Amino acid sequence: MREFENPNRWDKVAQHYEKTAHPFTARFAEAALATVSLTSHSRVLDVATGTGALAHAAARTGAQVTAVDFSAGMIARVAAAGLPNVDARVMDGQALALPDASFDAVFSIFGVIMFPDWRKGLVEMARVTRPGGYGVIATWQEQGAATFLLLGQIRRTLFPERENMTMPAGVKAMSGPEELAHELVKAGYRAPRIDRVTFDYHLDVGMLDDPEMLFGMSHDWVALSDEEKVAVIAEARRLAGDQAILPIPSTALIGVAER
Repeated sequence: MREFENPNRWDKVAQHYEKTAHPFTARFAEAALATVSLTSHSRVLDVATGTGALAHAAARTGAQVTAVDFSAGMIARVAAAGLPNVDARVMDGQALALPDASFDAVFSIFGVIMFPDWRKGLVEMARVTRPGGYGVIATWQEQGAATFLLLGQIRRTLFPERENMTMPAGVKAMSGPEELAHELVKAGYRAPRIDRVTFDYHLDVGMLDDPEMLFGMSHDWVALSDEEKVAVIAEARRLAGDQAILPIPSTALIGVAER
């Protein structure tokens, strides 16, 4: 089992994730949310919600939101926000314990793409989307985003003879517009539209003092020796120079399709 497939690992980093990754993924969540129209009567599902970037944004429209994640720690952070129209539940996105055709819009922002059986996750999303409703997912390009991009760049500089570990299979399979559209249709959706969106991840250079929190979800980091990790951090500091914040442009695909 890889780190990102272990709910216990996500439980441990949930509070940190909420402070660092959440504000970044929220920008993509807002872009995804803009692809559909929601009202106070809308029923929304957020699959692999994390700390609730999409769920919180959807709740602000007045919609009734169900947010699910396999990590109890992540769900605890969503519930802690205390939003009355958000129902946060621990649940496996590959086997949703939810009725067929029960949601007007089903989202997954960088969630389903991480599943071991990501195709099953997509099929489950389509199953619980009502006819005429929408499925929306966000996926990174094949090299990932933010700290994954930075770590990959540094590894290629310091260890050019060593291959970088591949991204999760779902990311790799849906990293192009045509591939993403194909998988949405295969899962049970129709007429997909794919948008490319880029935002900067603003890396606080001070976070390099705690590299395990910064890079710990990446096997590219876990596979390094202690000496190699020290070299990676030194290179990251060199790249930052005198900047307190290092911008890392990160591109995602957002696919929306009708059921």
